[in-house]
Amino acid sequence: MNSIARRLSSLFGKSACATEPLNSGRHQLQQLQQCRGIRVRVFNGNLESALALMQRKMTSSGIERMIKKEQRFHIKNSEKRVLARKNLERRLRSEDLARKLKAIMIKKVRGL
Repeated sequence: MNSIARRLSSLFGKSACATEPLNSGRHQLQQLQQCRGIRVRVFNGNLESALALMQRKMTSSGIERMIKKEQRFHIKNSEKRVLARKNLERRLRSEDLARKLKAIMIKKVRGL
């Protein structure tokens, strides 16, 4: 759990919400969402469960991926292979879904 805290402190050290002025429209909403961050309540002084909940929220919100992108140190070749395979599978699933949706839309347009 210490590594998570270290990553968070380095991430919030160069926070965009304190340095950049907010623009209007969609960009402003995006900036506000980035500034909000993740909040977790600690019940009955149970810090371990709060940290576990925070880690789950970070994983689901994509902050963990953003932190990993910011890493500047060496990534092992085995990890690179795993990431490349996952990216390939994700892309293939996306292309397959797009192809299926296109076929469905063509059928609907033609009235079949």
